[in-house]
Amino acid sequence: MKILIAGAAGRLGRALADPLEQRWQVVSLARDELDITSESAVRAALDSHQPELVINAAAFTDVDGAESRPEAAREANALGPRNLARETLRREAALLSFSTDYVFDGAKKTAYDENDAPAPLSVYGESKLAGEEEIRRHNPRHFIVRTAWLYDNRGESFARRAIELAANHAEVRIVDDQRGSPTFVPHLAAAVARLAATDAFGTHHIAGSGGCSRLEFAGELYGRLGISTRLVAAKTADFPAAARRPSNSELTTSRQRAIELPPWREGVAEFASRARD
Repeated sequence: MKILIAGAAGRLGRALADPLEQRWQVVSLARDELDITSESAVRAALDSHQPELVINAAAFTDVDGAESRPEAAREANALGPRNLARETLRREAALLSFSTDYVFDGAKKTAYDENDAPAPLSVYGESKLAGEEEIRRHNPRHFIVRTAWLYDNRGESFARRAIELAANHAEVRIVDDQRGSPTFVPHLAAAVARLAATDAFGTHHIAGSGGCSRLEFAGELYGRLGISTRLVAAKTADFPAAARRPSNSELTTSRQRAIELPPWREGVAEFASRARD
């Protein structure tokens, strides 16, 4: 199988290359090589490379920035996936694209599965949900992978910010009223490689198994890294932001042939091991 990765220079795009290249021929295109918001660029790339599967790792991910730049968020997160869905359909290729826990409003008291109705609180969440809908509308041979709270040892993430704060402060305040599913990116990339080998089309929740609060996540991280900086519980309202966050966006799956990740604490353990190397 030949796979084309769009958004290959981003954190997720880079992580996907290794497990996919172990099995298949992979073409990795960064944004300057393939702008998914351009129909003609998508058409030209697919004509040139003739992939059997396109993986869309391109996105507008600035949650707060989307509130003041809604058109930019929609172009990247909804129109781009629409272009990919249309062009892959024309070539009888499959499309795998990533979505987010932020399509939910957080009102549910337990974890969200694939059957729960989305109700995004933010422009970012709305744009990602619109992208899902475009994909479903235009190419039935699709995988939509909802994931959450991504982090790894490269690039910006909540985990890396928490470590930086510990290095510069005697105590660190972290919210305890946001709950989700921390997802170690290399674990997600390996799961996507497994999913790509199937015909299990549709929507999948793939995130670190189990859930925790931001404060619990930081506590596990500090413990694994031997960080003694004091953690203090705070509330979301203590840190005003442009976009609303769901108070609970923990993900689980109801699919019979689910591709599940290890417990979220195992992701933290691997992150910490790599950070010490």
